[in-house]
Amino acid sequence: MRSIVFAVAAAVLLLAPLAGAVAQDDTTPPVKHAAPSPGLPKAPIPYAKLHPKPAKPKAATPATTTPSAAAAAPPKPAPVAQAPIVHAESAPPSLPADEAVAAAPAPAPAPPPQPVTPPALTARLSAGQAIPPAELEAFADGLLKDAMAREHIAGATVSVVQNGQVVLKKGYGFASLNPQRAVNPDKTLFRLGSISKTFTWIAVMKEVEAGRIRLNQPVNLYLPEKVQVKDQGYDQPVRVANLMDHSAGFEDRALGQLFERNYDRVRPLDLYLRQERPKRVHTPGAVSSYSNYGAALAGEAVTYTSGKPYERLIEDEILNPLGMAHTTFREPHPAKAGLPAPMPESLADNVSDGYRWTPLGFERRDYEFIGQIAPAGAGSSTAADMARYMLMQLGGGQIDGAAIYNATTAQDFRTPLRKTPVGINGWAHGFMVFDLPGGHRGYGHGGATLSFFSNMVVVPDLNLGVFISTNTATGRPLVTRFPERIVQHFYAAPEPFPRAGSPELAQRAGDYAGHYLTTRRAYSGLEGFVDQLNNSASVDVAHGGLLAISDRAGVRTFVPEGALDEGRFIASQGSERVAFDFANGTARAFHVANGTQVFERAPFWREPMTLALLMGLAAYAAVATLMGVGFRNRREFRENQIQTRASLVQNIQAVLWLISLGLFGLWALKSGDEAAVMYRWPGVLMITASACALVAAGLTATTFLVLPAIWRGGRRVDSWSHLRKAFFTITVLIYAAFSTDLALWGALSPWSG
Repeated sequence: MRSIVFAVAAAVLLLAPLAGAVAQDDTTPPVKHAAPSPGLPKAPIPYAKLHPKPAKPKAATPATTTPSAAAAAPPKPAPVAQAPIVHAESAPPSLPADEAVAAAPAPAPAPPPQPVTPPALTARLSAGQAIPPAELEAFADGLLKDAMAREHIAGATVSVVQNGQVVLKKGYGFASLNPQRAVNPDKTLFRLGSISKTFTWIAVMKEVEAGRIRLNQPVNLYLPEKVQVKDQGYDQPVRVANLMDHSAGFEDRALGQLFERNYDRVRPLDLYLRQERPKRVHTPGAVSSYSNYGAALAGEAVTYTSGKPYERLIEDEILNPLGMAHTTFREPHPAKAGLPAPMPESLADNVSDGYRWTPLGFERRDYEFIGQIAPAGAGSSTAADMARYMLMQLGGGQIDGAAIYNATTAQDFRTPLRKTPVGINGWAHGFMVFDLPGGHRGYGHGGATLSFFSNMVVVPDLNLGVFISTNTATGRPLVTRFPERIVQHFYAAPEPFPRAGSPELAQRAGDYAGHYLTTRRAYSGLEGFVDQLNNSASVDVAHGGLLAISDRAGVRTFVPEGALDEGRFIASQGSERVAFDFANGTARAFHVANGTQVFERAPFWREPMTLALLMGLAAYAAVATLMGVGFRNRREFRENQIQTRASLVQNIQAVLWLISLGLFGLWALKSGDEAAVMYRWPGVLMITASACALVAAGLTATTFLVLPAIWRGGRRVDSWSHLRKAFFTITVLIYAAFSTDLALWGALSPWSG
């Protein structure tokens, strides 16, 4: 009874001031004749509700009513006041806490918040829906104009086809800057680069249809004797299919011979194949590594079996039936005996110039002659003609009643020859296989010359084809991403980017990190030396469990796709993939998405850091040697006859090493223009630098042999001090290590080019 009295008294004392506080905080006008307050609530009201803090102003959110909306909304009726009940911690000191708790039962726990399922993200269009032409043009305009301004591209040409129709055909920028000539998608010819190879593969398959070539037979059966592939120590022959999936095993050489700016240097195809025969560095079928030489061999094979010159064969079997009147494999040049006839003047007048961007603006480049290896890259075409070419492919080899190849061949051009991980091109009888956003698959080819970059992708399940070409050396990123962006924008659901890294990958960083060398390179000589410097990749695991691959194109990050032991990775932003091969639990190589090369883990002596360290030590030793001549005291000149000669050789070495390093560095500074390197290869600077290094390395071998005699010396009065003997020995060892590494890199072969 006593407890009840205390509880009632406490409630009366509390209700009076609190009711006043509530009335003061309530800004709603009082309602006359309001109903009396109901009884006490059956659950406690939190203290924060009884004495709320002043609200802080908040930025408007989609769920918050804006001021204008609030002003327009009618006022809400005032809530009916309810008498609060106080928590135990808010009880006055005169009331024991345990009794207050007994008087106010504990509130029931609030139900856990239910997860809100976000609406499913879907693609703008389904596979059966066509892209609205106006939307496509607006998207392409925005993408190209932004990229051309940012990446300094003089001109571009584009065509897009779908459902048997040309839905976009447009030129951007200029085909010529002096005099100015705008790009015309119907008339302006752009160089196709390696898209030319798709014409070669169609010609090969037409010979297969005719029964004159079999893909599983040695290619030598279809080649003149003088250009047949030599065995070079390999028992397994190179087969026709090996040329189509680039697994013949050839090294890849290009400098000084793939492109020519002087037409007098252009040779017939068969002569080129004899004179530029590459080394075989892999067993046929073992590694897919892109080979222009292999595609040229295929072109020579169809020439031999059909009895027609390559250019005439392509015209008769593909271009003329398709009505591609503005496409040709001929080039603008004076007529010359033993070489294909020149490009018709009507086409030559409409060929786009090629450009290079410099700090001073666009620089026009000389025309690139590729006729000596025409089947690999000599094609030129317009966006309009390439639209017909893509429509023919999407039509299974037929268009407007013209049949270029049969249904079996059409299926072959959708069937990869190589079994590869998901996202890695397996070469569909010469055509590249592209895994596109939204799970779509495309087929086609990219192309590059020194100044022109092109891309062609057909997507059968969307009945879509995309072609783009640019005329500036900075165009590669744009043409690479353009078809993918179209598919992603219209036919792929938005994806959350960037993808999260893998803690497990961070723990196994050592299994992947290292320096990797491409298989698409020259394997010896000065070109091999340059290729190893330029065409390599470094792999590391970045913070957060991201796999980082650094190469000449920049840094890209990837995350595991599936179990880590499977070695499959997808880009943290985008759809690019790479796949690793393992040996004893450690990555030994990785495959890139376009299937043109494999990067193999390099030993430490082939790492640029090792070469740079030895180069720095050699330069330091050379400078110290020459400085010692001027600063050495008279006692240090005491030496016997062997030491006198060794000292002279050491000084000559120092001079040669410094000259060599200086010339290599000067060549590197002048190699910014890829065209200049291609046309002038190897050049005076490179040959002289290599020759000086070779002589210095030979002298190093001599000094290494006389080291025992140097240390025997003689009496102290006519011999070097121990300190000078030690310095001489150290320089010899440094030069020897540097010479050995340069030899392994191929830099000591001035005759090789």
